[in-house]
Amino acid sequence: MSMATNRAAAAAQSNNIPLGITLMVITTFVFAVQDGLSRHLASEYNVMMVVMIRYWFFAAFVIALAKRHAGGLRAAARTSQPVLQIFRGLLLAAEICVMIVAFTILGLVESHAVFTCYPLLVAALSGPVLGESVGWRRWAAIGVGFIGVLIILQPGMSVFDPAAVIPLVAAAMFAVYGLLTRYVGRKDKTATSFFWTGVTGSVAMTATGLWYWEPMIASDWLIMGCLCITGVTGHWLLIRCYEVAEASAVQPFAYLQLVFAAIIGISAFGETVRPNVAFGAALIVAAGLFTFWRERQKGRAR
Repeated sequence: MSMATNRAAAAAQSNNIPLGITLMVITTFVFAVQDGLSRHLASEYNVMMVVMIRYWFFAAFVIALAKRHAGGLRAAARTSQPVLQIFRGLLLAAEICVMIVAFTILGLVESHAVFTCYPLLVAALSGPVLGESVGWRRWAAIGVGFIGVLIILQPGMSVFDPAAVIPLVAAAMFAVYGLLTRYVGRKDKTATSFFWTGVTGSVAMTATGLWYWEPMIASDWLIMGCLCITGVTGHWLLIRCYEVAEASAVQPFAYLQLVFAAIIGISAFGETVRPNVAFGAALIVAAGLFTFWRERQKGRAR
């Protein structure tokens, strides 16, 4: 296949921007609902057990997807970098646990306000981890985003809550996970990385979560079922989104998850939005959007 043919195929795959944006908006809403369900269940039951059951459904989903592709499970599992793939899966499982703990302590609004900085952490770490060039404009945007995080955390205030650092830790973990995903993607297909993510996380959470098993009432089993469905649906929508549209066009709309999570946190859990959280989150989002814009400009210049 010629280079021109490859470009034409890529264009054909990524030319439906309106559909991609629509799918991303729906995806962020589904993930926000998932976070609300996780917040409720984790306030009633151990986080490890909740994440374990969620991963069972996630693993079933990725295995079902793998079976549908050419070569089946064997092809999906084939990798030349199993250690990195396993580490990725373990890191994501740990990040989910940390973030859900943040939901129960800080609520959806403040947790997501801080977590929103993870794309900036990806941009900052892409240089040392992936060897990508990070220009002064992106470093300036990263600095602005970091100021936004400080405004939210208020580390110099007497009322500073150390628990506010928890979603920042989750953001750092997710950023490293994203960078490792990009790194292993140089050799492995998306289906392979997705397979290892689900299966590794499921094995790890089963080994951990079974120790924290506790009875669940019928109504909460229904909520757990909804949690599993939203998790699977969200991941499927995200995959579909990146299949129909280029990432640089749809990624800015991922910030809507913060908006949806805030709406759910306020309406369902009685949370409030403090002025410093709103202003800090606005700075982080603005810095993130600028970073994505610079990425797109650089991509066009190549």
